[in-house]
This record gives sequence, C-alpha cells and structure tokens, in this order.
Amino acid sequence: MPTKSLSTSERRIPAIVDAARDTFAVGGYAGTTVADVAKAAGISSAYVFKLFPTKQDLFVAALDRSFVEIVETLTRAADASSATKPDDVLDAMAAAYAGLIADRTLLLLQVHAQSSAGVTEVGAALRRGLEKVTTTASQKSKADDDAVQRFLAFGQLCHLVVTAGIGDVDADWARLIARGIRHPDTATP
Repeated sequence: MPTKSLSTSERRIPAIVDAARDTFAVGGYAGTTVADVAKAAGISSAYVFKLFPTKQDLFVAALDRSFVEIVETLTRAADASSATKPDDVLDAMAAAYAGLIADRTLLLLQVHAQSSAGVTEVGAALRRGLEKVTTTASQKSKADDDAVQRFLAFGQLCHLVVTAGIGDVDADWARLIARGIRHPDTATP
C-alpha cells in the first residue's frame, strides 16, 4: 500500500511551530517577530507568512501545540496512576506537569499568553487550552469542582513561584508562598 508523502509545508509546519514556541517563550508575544521565528526555524519570513498569515496565527499554533502536550502529559499521568482517591490522581498529574515544564519553555509560553490575552486570538487560544486542561483534570481525576479549582490555582501559583524566582528568596513571605512547591532545577531559556 503506497504511503502518502508529505508536502514541504506539511513537513516544515511542526519545525516552525517548535521554533515559534521556543522563540516566543524567550521574547514574549510583543517582543518577538515573525522574522525571529523564521531565523530560529532556518527558513525565510516569507515562507512562514505563507503558512501562518499573521503573527497571531503563529503564536496561537505554538500555544495550541503546547496545550496538546500538557493535556497528553496529564492524561498519561492519570492513566498510569494506581491512585484511587481523586486528590492523589491530581497529585500525580501535578508531578507530571512539573516534570514537563522543567525546561520552562511551556511555562514561559503560557505566561506570555496570559500577558497577551487582550489580543483576541491569543485570549481565545488561552481559554481553549485552559478549558482542555480543566476538563482533563476533572474527568481523569473524578475530583469535585473545588478540588479541580485548587489544582488549577496551585498550578498558577507554581508558575508565579518559578517565573519570579520566589523559591530562591530567603524570607518568610517567600517561604509562605513557595511552601510545598517543588520543580526540577533547570535554567530558563
């Protein structure tokens, strides 16, 4: 049976989206140009614009891909967990997420998306991604709404602790905020 060969654009889209994710994670939505992403992908800006007509389209593709990866990670963790209590399943999902964001790229892309949520397309993509994460956490853990809300709120607190370097601050206020939050130590991109 013959296999369908991919067009050049079908082969390049994943590489462009990966480059966009990495580049936007460092420079943010406002501080990154399509030319920056094209350079990181090793192709021309014109070719990127052919595949992604606007910078918003490119950022949204990177954000969408990141949320797919997050949901897949949470799903695998829940499915692999032998826990029977919903909170324990949520803990397994949280541990898997902490491992996923060890390189900080996904975390920083989400933070930049939150700061750019006023851009219509970015805000819509962020809400779609958060909906998928919330639905996955709820369905896979079978936790009640309050527990799922705490899970998501704790995740956002983790983002704050990591991005602001609060875990490295030797002060009572910082210890209070960072209590119970552990992430693998790695450098930010």
